[in-house]
Amino acid sequence: MEYYFEAKKMSVGYQGRPLISDIEISLKKGQILTLIGPNGVGKSTVLKSIARQLSLIGGVIFLDGQSLQKMSGGELSRKMAVMFTEKLKAELMTCEDVVATGRYPYTGRFGLLSETDRQVVRKAMELIRIMDIKDRDFTQVSDGQRQRVMLARAVCQEPEIIILDEPTSYLDVRYKLEFLSLLQQMCREKGLTVIMSLHELELAERISDKVLCLDGKYVDRFGTPEEIFKAGYLRHLFHISSGSFDEENGNMELEAPKGKADIFVIAGGGSGRMVYRRLQRQDRAFFTGILFDNDLDYPVAKALAQNVFAAGAFEAVEEALLKEAKKQIDACRTVICCRERFGSFEAANRELAEYAVQTGKELIMAYEEKS
Repeated sequence: MEYYFEAKKMSVGYQGRPLISDIEISLKKGQILTLIGPNGVGKSTVLKSIARQLSLIGGVIFLDGQSLQKMSGGELSRKMAVMFTEKLKAELMTCEDVVATGRYPYTGRFGLLSETDRQVVRKAMELIRIMDIKDRDFTQVSDGQRQRVMLARAVCQEPEIIILDEPTSYLDVRYKLEFLSLLQQMCREKGLTVIMSLHELELAERISDKVLCLDGKYVDRFGTPEEIFKAGYLRHLFHISSGSFDEENGNMELEAPKGKADIFVIAGGGSGRMVYRRLQRQDRAFFTGILFDNDLDYPVAKALAQNVFAAGAFEAVEEALLKEAKKQIDACRTVICCRERFGSFEAANRELAEYAVQTGKELIMAYEEKS
């Protein structure tokens, strides 16, 4: 069978009124699908419809060749685990107790855990690294810890597919990366299929096999990250009218400073990014160069500088470009140099720094600044 999960002509909504229609999704076993789009466009509605918490208004979903709508509750609970942002009411339950509720599809009428069930619970907690809080009251741990407990609960259900709504919402940077790395590991090793929504576009680009883009009443695009994250598309999808988002680099910046620029920043190799952002916070317009267009500084410079003097990657800096940069320095009051030393391919920038000294410009060595 080519696809493990398929949605055909799926329409979702409330009280018989479609919110999004004609959704087409196809996923192979072990793939990760991420839903992205502005707030309120229906990402959670799609996930709840797949999880059968909402009835489909139209279309059909197939899971491993079987109609999802025709599966019994018991069948579905052995195949699918669900992790949504709604907080679980778990009074007087330890974190281990909450994780153990994930074994409900396998326990008898009275919910008693067998020794095998207990081993599965323990392995899930070890995998998600929450053994240190297993005896703590679930209502007393942090939001991030609760999120990890709920993932362990889903894991010990031993599903084939897991549905997650904004699973990284309450996690700090460390746990976001750990959480998504664990999901990726389970997809690779256990063939787990994942369907989730994410706000963090840079993470969606990195972890997803497929991306579903929602924009109001329809699916705007469905495809691989390479097909989705193309220059200018996310600005269109999210209706960005201020600031910038660079799909190719995952670089997001605030609005560039306006007004007359009288500062020239000599940077390169990632040395200028913090200076650019500091100038942006101070609302001080600036020029910068000479940067190669594959330089670490270039995406931030392109978003924030009034003008970037740039050369093609791996190309020699042309004399005409160097003259233009010097002419711009002539018009500036201050030159900020971010380079402590110049490499063999930075002769042009060394010449600019020397030119600034020769012409009596205020030269600030950014790497010497204490704040």
